[in-house]
Amino acid sequence: MDLEHMYFHLPDVTLHAATAGDKAGQVLVFLHGFPEYWYGWHKQLSFFASQGYHIVAPDQRGYNLSSKPKEVKDYMLEKLTADIIGLIQQLGREKVVLIGHDWGGVVAWAMGMHFPHLLDKLILLNIPHPDVMQHYLRHSPRQMLKSWYAAAFQVPVLPEVVLQALNYKLLAHAMTSTAHSSTFAKEDLAAYRQAWRKPGALTGMLNWYRAFKYSRLRLNQTVEVPTLLIWGEKDAVLDAHMARQSIGRCLNGKLVFLEEATHWLHHEQPEKVNLQILSFLKEE
Repeated sequence: MDLEHMYFHLPDVTLHAATAGDKAGQVLVFLHGFPEYWYGWHKQLSFFASQGYHIVAPDQRGYNLSSKPKEVKDYMLEKLTADIIGLIQQLGREKVVLIGHDWGGVVAWAMGMHFPHLLDKLILLNIPHPDVMQHYLRHSPRQMLKSWYAAAFQVPVLPEVVLQALNYKLLAHAMTSTAHSSTFAKEDLAAYRQAWRKPGALTGMLNWYRAFKYSRLRLNQTVEVPTLLIWGEKDAVLDAHMARQSIGRCLNGKLVFLEEATHWLHHEQPEKVNLQILSFLKEE
């Protein structure tokens, strides 16, 4: 696959992105989650480029080669969605297909609610509708327990010290321990460690968690854009019951469960994930 690396210069940040495929084709924008970067989509980039699509996978702010603002409030959801709006505008397209996983999925949901005029379709991987997630965090002791780390990340400085200790051992373990044993090769983890080592990256990544409480975007709205939610049922972090409730917040939604996949479904079962996305893209 021939990758091209581009930089999108926005009003307050510069976003690096890996791009591939036919620049005249329909644009698919892939938004990674924590603690990944554009590389998290490498099994999707090659496939969809070969199908004639134009693929854009940015490092979101705080990650890898993109800008890393220092203030926590620089990572409010308003800022994160503004980044994607600016990226779409610079691509010169009226609409794109937006695909998000984990925190990238939170941004994607928000785009679907507030900026549907920019989207042809919306595709989410193992991330619930934010309002459903908030409800579970308030009322489900099981989900509260699963999300303990989000509360721990609110503490300043200490999480950075702990996560980068012993060559980012705990951060790598957080990925490998919640995935099937063969999901992440040594080469994958080496690539992630290289991104995590970038100056300011770890704090930028954690600031996504710290800034969420300051965001003022309403996140209880229905999504009207055609939406696909693919969910790995063996997700150790997010309760699968949230998936059905989330698709219920979509006027035109489709839910697909992958029984044996975890939170890292796009790494574990790329063929199934890719074909589900491709089928959805071709639907009228």
